[in-house]
Amino acid sequence: MAVVYRPMMQLSGILFSLLGWVLSCLTTYLPQWKNLNLELNELEIWTMGLWQACVVQEEGGMQCKDFDSFLALPPELRISRILMFFSNGSGLLGLLLSGFGLDCLKIGERQQEQKKRLLLFGGMLFWISGITAVVPVSWVAHSTVQEFWDENIPDIVPRWDFGEALFVGWLAGFCLILGGSLLNCTICSTEVHPSAVHYAAAEQQDQCQRLETETRP
Repeated sequence: MAVVYRPMMQLSGILFSLLGWVLSCLTTYLPQWKNLNLELNELEIWTMGLWQACVVQEEGGMQCKDFDSFLALPPELRISRILMFFSNGSGLLGLLLSGFGLDCLKIGERQQEQKKRLLLFGGMLFWISGITAVVPVSWVAHSTVQEFWDENIPDIVPRWDFGEALFVGWLAGFCLILGGSLLNCTICSTEVHPSAVHYAAAEQQDQCQRLETETRP
């Protein structure tokens, strides 16, 4: 199937993937993976991320403290660090590979098969990056829900709630998967070059002129 707007689809895929990669990097370093509101002191909000825990005070701003030990972290936070680093790395590699495979890039214009392979590998890397970004965010959200509804914890003890970083991570994974899907869809299509379109229009015009000449008395 001929797709005239193939370069636009490739550009859209790259932009979605770039947005997802930026959001994935932002999610990695945001300290708002979990939020904790204290009923005894409503002026303080505790937050926890992959690297540090912070307390937000209405008058004193935000104060953060880095975690002392990687092994002392809960399992979901330890593995989330590794998966988010892997997501950021595969997303960056996908941007580099798919960037060289774009049709608008004149480098390697005569090597269309090589450019298709670069787009395919780049799209697959975006899928991997998106999945590895969604998995740790969903795991932390699942463990937060389990702790929130745990009947063994007394009601007096404050409960952790979803942080803003979780929603940013879900959006990052969606953008990465969508961008990779758009890039891979363009591989199955054939581009209609403007020169071919002009040539077909000129040929049709010549045929019409010949037909008019032949039908004249």
